[in-house]
Amino acid sequence: MKNCGAIFDIDKKTEEIKKLEDKTLADNFWLDNEKAQEIIRQLNAVKEWTEAWGECKALLDDIKILYELYDEDEGADILTDLDSQLKILSKRLSDMEFRRMLGDKDDKKNAILTIHPGAGGTESQDWAEMLMRMYMRFAELSSFQTDIMDYQAGEEAGLKSVTIEITGSYAFGYLKAEAGVHRLVRISPFDSNSRRHTSFASVFVFPEIDNDIDIEINPSDLRVDTYRASGAGGQHVNKTDSAIRITHLPSGIVVQCQNERSQHKNKANAMKILASKLYQKELEEQAAKKKEFESSKTEIAWGNQIRSYIFHPYNMVKDHRTNMETSNVQQVMDGDIMKFIEEYLVQFAK
Repeated sequence: MKNCGAIFDIDKKTEEIKKLEDKTLADNFWLDNEKAQEIIRQLNAVKEWTEAWGECKALLDDIKILYELYDEDEGADILTDLDSQLKILSKRLSDMEFRRMLGDKDDKKNAILTIHPGAGGTESQDWAEMLMRMYMRFAELSSFQTDIMDYQAGEEAGLKSVTIEITGSYAFGYLKAEAGVHRLVRISPFDSNSRRHTSFASVFVFPEIDNDIDIEINPSDLRVDTYRASGAGGQHVNKTDSAIRITHLPSGIVVQCQNERSQHKNKANAMKILASKLYQKELEEQAAKKKEFESSKTEIAWGNQIRSYIFHPYNMVKDHRTNMETSNVQQVMDGDIMKFIEEYLVQFAK
């Protein structure tokens, strides 16, 4: 356990907890409520590590006692308990090691996830909405909170685009594995001849910036347009020009929000998305990547997919980066995608 403690930097995390707790004791701590909440979130995230480590250490102490008892008695019941406790300890250490792989400074942050259909009209728009439901269910299974920041419905079915804020510890660290093109093969419910169709949709994931990161946005660099929300009806539509589209002129990044009835709330959400995209772009430039962020987006079409979802002529979901696959398509579409995420992080996380 001593060596494992070094791997998990327990001493360093204990020092980090002390520094964060000192901040919460400052007289002016609650003057900035958002910043205070962010510090508390950071504190709880670090405490998850030390508490998990404490549980592992307690398990090891119990295992030592059981081993001593077995060494004296060699009882079958003791051996069964010893085996059970060892399995629990192994699982918890494996979970901690996996969490340690999410070590990038942005991994612990909330995520902003966007989905866009590829070419193909109603068919691909329906596929984009199916993916939206999959990620909403994944968030629910993972105890993440979701907020639809912008939703633009398709003309007949599905959606033209959606932006979802996914809130929870390490939401971005997990969901960054989902960025890319997703391919669907099925018998189209929109084809009267019941022919097989292939559809594509793209998923982009950005870390939500926190209060400790200063992204300067010059108001003169923005073009803000208001318009009336569009769609098939229901909660996504209103009768006033409350929808907001913001264009960041220097970068060409365009964001839009129409899900709230208040123009003020839509603008605030749009600015949050813009700040996250500018932050992501800045990170990529600092890392000297060869292409600008926007040009790094692959074409939403054949040959660029990261994962295929086959509904016909057989059932299979296959991740082309890791070669992991399963025949339980329905389970995957119901949000059970963690096995794909974990396999990707195991193979590619640095």
